[in-house]
Amino acid sequence: MTSVSSVSGADTTSLPRPEYPRPQFVRPDWLCLNGSWQFETDPGDSGLERGLCERELMSRITVPFCPESALSGIGETDFLEAVWYRREFTVPPEWAGRRALLHFQAVDHDTTVWVNGREVARHRGGFTPFTADLHGVAEPGTRAVVVVRARDTRHGPQARGKQATWYGNTGCHYTRTTGIWQSVWAEPVPHTHLRRPRVTPDLAGAAFHLEVPLSANRRGQHLVAELRDADGVVCSARTRADLDLTPRLTLAVPPDRVRPWSPSDPYLYDLRLELRDGDDEVVDAFDSYAGLRSVSVDGTSLRLNGEAFFQRLVLDQGYYPDGVMTAPDDGALVRDIELGLAAGFNGARLHQKVFEERYLYHADRLGYLLWGEFGDWGAKVEGPRTDLQRPDASFVAEWLEAVARDYSHPSVVGWCPLNETHQVLHDRLTGLDDVTTAMFLATKAADGTRPVIDASGYAHRVPFTDVYDSHLYEQDPARFAAAMAPLAEGRPYTNTEEDGTAWSVAYRGQPYFCSEFGGIRWNPDRTSSDDSWGYGEAPRDEEEFYTRFEGLTGALLADPLMFGYCYTQLTDVHQEQNGLYTFHRGRKLDVARLRAAQLRPAASESKDA
Repeated sequence: MTSVSSVSGADTTSLPRPEYPRPQFVRPDWLCLNGSWQFETDPGDSGLERGLCERELMSRITVPFCPESALSGIGETDFLEAVWYRREFTVPPEWAGRRALLHFQAVDHDTTVWVNGREVARHRGGFTPFTADLHGVAEPGTRAVVVVRARDTRHGPQARGKQATWYGNTGCHYTRTTGIWQSVWAEPVPHTHLRRPRVTPDLAGAAFHLEVPLSANRRGQHLVAELRDADGVVCSARTRADLDLTPRLTLAVPPDRVRPWSPSDPYLYDLRLELRDGDDEVVDAFDSYAGLRSVSVDGTSLRLNGEAFFQRLVLDQGYYPDGVMTAPDDGALVRDIELGLAAGFNGARLHQKVFEERYLYHADRLGYLLWGEFGDWGAKVEGPRTDLQRPDASFVAEWLEAVARDYSHPSVVGWCPLNETHQVLHDRLTGLDDVTTAMFLATKAADGTRPVIDASGYAHRVPFTDVYDSHLYEQDPARFAAAMAPLAEGRPYTNTEEDGTAWSVAYRGQPYFCSEFGGIRWNPDRTSSDDSWGYGEAPRDEEEFYTRFEGLTGALLADPLMFGYCYTQLTDVHQEQNGLYTFHRGRKLDVARLRAAQLRPAASESKDA
């Protein structure tokens, strides 16, 4: 597979997070704009009226780290209603004849961008990328003055994930992220150019199906796709690019070159796409990669490449002591996956955050299964328990942006648009019912290749959801096993109000798993004054931790109707001391024992044998 770590249009050795941000859609020319930017807070959100768009700003910040983080050089953890950024750069003159695109990988939450005094972009949502076209605003060889305003109120419904709407870190809510928190960069593209493709693996047909949107359909142009493996060209395909709005290609893989992607063999083919003109000259091109694998449902079994495969997942929240939601470097992303693999997990549930693209790239190449999730927390409002959750249209819009971004990653095996949207089920439909159904149906329309769970735990509102689950933090293994046992009778454990009032529609025999459990509180260095948090009573000693861990995981591994589980969690996060590693990714436990406990045979796999 082609390396994307070294692709660069400039010397990036001295910049923070200098690696190419978009590994599945790689062009050779680009400019990293991370580093020192002018910065100013705007507590009253009056900056536009006060002229912040036109003048120099008062302090400096290191992008792409948010101002709440230590790595940003600011470290302000109080509420930031609005913040402003300013940066000047020269659009490289060698980009002449092309148009410059300015990319923001993620800015939290409502963003407006001006370049040379002209508004070029608006975007709502803190987790997904957006782009400004600088054609006619900043041409190659000229200066571009970029000004960014990011608004991030703590009031009203907003997809925040685990960001606290009160001052301090408490329970399972953490320091906020405001403004730019992923890479900013620019690239040149031809006036007619390729846009992000959708690559769909077809293991049954031994093929990849490509959908390639274009900026325009020009007469005489055509698309050429080429798939390569370690032995050279596997296959190629060509189609006209001037007939269909989104041209489609199929790359048929010869039988002797078929190599399925799996956790035990995460094989990735190299993929190149070219847009050519009537003289067969290349107009635009990019490099990518693809993994050939399938996900399917057979009764209560969730299958990978046609085989029952027990998903030993770990909850990963993607927080860092010095970067908040931004990894300090690319190696930290790799390290988190390696920590999960070392402890016996074969994947992760990416919890309450849309992880940056490079994390998914590393999961692809390391064979680490992922469930993509939206950071939907923030929809809860004060009100009756029958109408507590009020997600709005922005939840649907941003989630679809996330699905479109991550569609082609083979490591992603399922989608989870909502999490723990607890609300009493009654005889009137609410906004939660509407948005849950909308997010489920929109996900299915955007991707028919992966299972979708309407809401992880708590309020399942879609009767035909692909997957059903629950969250249970019972710490006694025997009681935990007893709570899970009725699955054999078609009556799985479900989350309810304390008095038993239902949150969810009835289970209909879908594949089922316990998608949050464990959370065992453990800090070997804890003192009685520590303000730490975890589920249940902390074990008296390390040996008791292993006994509890083995009992809880064993109960789920022994259930032939359980297709997987997700243990809470990979690392401690601030006051949450229920991770298997410390917040700084240090050792807490004997990883070999954790691994041995998990790698016992799973009943759902052995019943296939």
